[in-house]
Amino acid sequence: MKKPVTIVFMVLAFTVTAFAKEPQFEKATNVLNEIMEAPDRGIPHDLLAKAVCVGIVPSESKGAFVFGGTYGRGVLVCRRHGNGPWGAPSKFTMGGGSFGFQIGGEATDVVFLVMNNAGARKFIQDDVKLGADASVTAGPVGRTAEAATDAQLHAEILSYSRTRGLFAGVSLAGAVVKQDRGQNSRLYGRDISAEMILFDGVRVPPQAKALHAALERYSPRGGRAYASLR
Repeated sequence: MKKPVTIVFMVLAFTVTAFAKEPQFEKATNVLNEIMEAPDRGIPHDLLAKAVCVGIVPSESKGAFVFGGTYGRGVLVCRRHGNGPWGAPSKFTMGGGSFGFQIGGEATDVVFLVMNNAGARKFIQDDVKLGADASVTAGPVGRTAEAATDAQLHAEILSYSRTRGLFAGVSLAGAVVKQDRGQNSRLYGRDISAEMILFDGVRVPPQAKALHAALERYSPRGGRAYASLR
């Protein structure tokens, strides 16, 4: 009787390990680490400190962004209550627009900062068109945001891309972000909305622990308290 029990535990252990090393979270963590550690060419730390959410769409391979009508799959993480510790991730897809990773384009990482409560609230909708439903502009790079323009400082979303190691601000205007409810349900083991994940204090899943730790390392405090969570 011991052998079947042993096999069951081995299967469970393998399953937990596999989930804990979900490629999307590993890639998102790597993108964040590489960008934030780039000397003088990363996201300004003072801008990250002001952000209430961070979205990351890691690249797959050349041309791989076009899949099932979308350009890529990403994760969005927000500070609890807008100015608390980083919370659990919500998955989304991104498509449309003309921002550089169309069919046949080079593999591209996309990172964006959500800078205020209004921007964060829009990401709990089923879909949001950047530039129309939410103001978005290319973000500045460097150690500080001293060179940021007035438009950048007042945008709801600051966006960036990285292709062939080159990291720069890029406008995501025209892109459509849609909540990936199916992937979120698989990640959390139940039907769950982006609103519940981002605003209701859901526990960070094991798969996202490394990403969560990286965000805490680069910006342990900051953001802006939400005037209202709804």
